[in-house]
Amino acid sequence: MSAVRPQVTAPELPDVSGPVPRRVRPPRWLDLRLVLGVLLVLGSVLLGARVVSAADSTVPVWAAAGDLAVGTVLTDGDLVTVDVRLDGTAGAYLAAAAKPAGRPLSRAVRKGELLPRTALEDPPSLVQLALPVQAGYVPPGLARGRLVDVYALDNSSTPGAGSSTGPPPAAGSGVRPVVTGVPVQAVSGRSAGVLSTPTTTVQVVVSVPSGRAPQVLAAVGGRSLVVVVRDSVDAGRPAAGPTG
Repeated sequence: MSAVRPQVTAPELPDVSGPVPRRVRPPRWLDLRLVLGVLLVLGSVLLGARVVSAADSTVPVWAAAGDLAVGTVLTDGDLVTVDVRLDGTAGAYLAAAAKPAGRPLSRAVRKGELLPRTALEDPPSLVQLALPVQAGYVPPGLARGRLVDVYALDNSSTPGAGSSTGPPPAAGSGVRPVVTGVPVQAVSGRSAGVLSTPTTTVQVVVSVPSGRAPQVLAAVGGRSLVVVVRDSVDAGRPAAGPTG
């Protein structure tokens, strides 16, 4: 009788197998969120650059350095350049690249006012006359660009209020207008200090049409002259010759 062998069951081994690995996907460079983020950043940069550029879009134009009466023949010293933002109106004003020296003003321009293109005239046929006036008959504040009337007096006449700013002397016996409403182009010969006397001759330079110059000189005729400064540079076109 054979012996029965006991059945030996092999021990169960623990499951050492790991989780099934996922399939590795390649990176998606065109991810929608990434694209939207890049577009937002670019849009912000472009918008900021546009705002900064618009804020700095200024152009240099000419402006008056002082009050200038109608008819003043411009020089370089009459104007200064300023940078302003004009947008669509830049063409109405004279750019700093232009050279307006030598051209007269068709209207008065105030200090600091931008120079409009319409305020310039083509150079007319003008001559400049230096009128000799005694310093006592010239207002102390007389300067280039002011609007003046010039009167001739008989030797027996007294200037009275002629050497101050205000209304002109009444035309009549001994008083004759030489030029009225003309801008002063220059003042020379005025001295300052103790050497200055009322009888010092001052040259007051005004511009008149060449055809009227003989009349102006005839009105002077060696008489004493008085200069009256008008209160404002705003006036119509000046009369360049005697009015009576």
